[in-house]
Amino acid sequence: MSISSALNNAVAGLTATSRMAEAVSSNLSNALTEGYGKRSVELSSVQVGNVGGGVKVTGIVRFTDAGILNDRRLADSALTSQQETVSTLNRLEQNLGGPNDSANLVGKLAAFETALISATADPASETRLASVVSRLGDITATLQSNTRDIQTHRQEADAEIANSVEQLNTSLKQVEQLNADIVRMRGAGQDVSALLDARQVAVDEIAKIVPIRQVDHDNGTVGLMTTSGTTLLDSRAVEFGFAATPTITADMTLASGALGGITLDGVPLDTATGVGRLSGGALGAAFTLRDETLVDLQQSLDEVAVDLIARFEDPATDPTLNAGDLGLLTEEGNPLNLSDVAGLAGRIAVNSAIDPNSGGELHLLRDGLNAATAGSSGDAAQLNNWLDALGVARADAAGVSTRSAAGRVSDFTAKIGTARLSAEEQLSFTAARWDTIKSAELANGVDTDIELQTLMRIEQAYAANAKVLETADFMMQRLMEI
Repeated sequence: MSISSALNNAVAGLTATSRMAEAVSSNLSNALTEGYGKRSVELSSVQVGNVGGGVKVTGIVRFTDAGILNDRRLADSALTSQQETVSTLNRLEQNLGGPNDSANLVGKLAAFETALISATADPASETRLASVVSRLGDITATLQSNTRDIQTHRQEADAEIANSVEQLNTSLKQVEQLNADIVRMRGAGQDVSALLDARQVAVDEIAKIVPIRQVDHDNGTVGLMTTSGTTLLDSRAVEFGFAATPTITADMTLASGALGGITLDGVPLDTATGVGRLSGGALGAAFTLRDETLVDLQQSLDEVAVDLIARFEDPATDPTLNAGDLGLLTEEGNPLNLSDVAGLAGRIAVNSAIDPNSGGELHLLRDGLNAATAGSSGDAAQLNNWLDALGVARADAAGVSTRSAAGRVSDFTAKIGTARLSAEEQLSFTAARWDTIKSAELANGVDTDIELQTLMRIEQAYAANAKVLETADFMMQRLMEI
């Protein structure tokens, strides 16, 4: 080998080891960076005639496992969906009160029953009668508060839909732009690894919103579609629309047209569900909460309101009442209307006839709501009727089973807890599966021990090439001295 050939080989080796050191350095510094793909330098030998001309860098290889990446994204979608559901149900249960919370509806009903028992022991006591009215007011206030809490969470879910749609459109545009940048830079022979990292992060964000599958194209670009077949990105990104609703009440639903669904080019994706084939991630969870889970809980709460109003306006409970007369509880001053039950828990109120703060008379609790004159102050018969009415098993709303007042309220409280526990169980399974897949993905990522070993070998190769240069320089100097 000539001295010039040795110099060329050494320079090529130094260039290659320098690029390899850069790759290792990048791997080590980004070992914990989300979306980062491990790099390695691809080398090939150079032949000059029949003589070896060293090595050259042919490219930078970015390592990813497409199968594991796809599974992890699907797990991301499921995990995000269930985390949103559990978070909402936890916050709602805290607002409404758990099974052992004395401030919840169960506790308020028990306090009302206790006040009635106290009043039957001394029916002449206005203080005890006033306590009955006060405890009854606590029940109506709690029903109204619970209704506001449920509708607030529906409104938050609606706002989350709007945020998710905006983020989805933004991320799809980012992937579209990155696709174009990757094609341009690859055509210019430049390294596109950083762009691939950025695109992976953007696609990961999309996967949290809707479950997707990635389709790789020969030119380095990718297409995206949902697992149910809706195209999100081919050559261009599609754009979705959604109109948020500023205020949501119990009677507002998607079916009635009062709430919005997702549109594509101004056309609704699915008038029945609002989300269509985009369900499965954070977007689907928000629609399920807004239009199903929370609506079902509101319906159960309204059934409690129907039950209580019907019990206390029944002529069998108060002989002074006629059918259609107001009982202890009203629908904003009106009798119960079974054809308009949606949101009733938010409209329930104490009959002003027994509320001293509204000009009512306490003795009507003892004598009967339509009593023309005051009866005996020691007669507890009607108070006992109110008390007995709480224990009667009845079903006034359509499609409900017969329950006592306490049983109906307990069913509502238990429904919240059951929904939360079920969601937490699903979340626990999904989180365990996500952890397993994520660990498999990380196992294919940067291993710092291996990278450090590689760096040591690169240093040795660099030193060897440097020694060749030094030796060639010495030989040329000696030749020049001859």
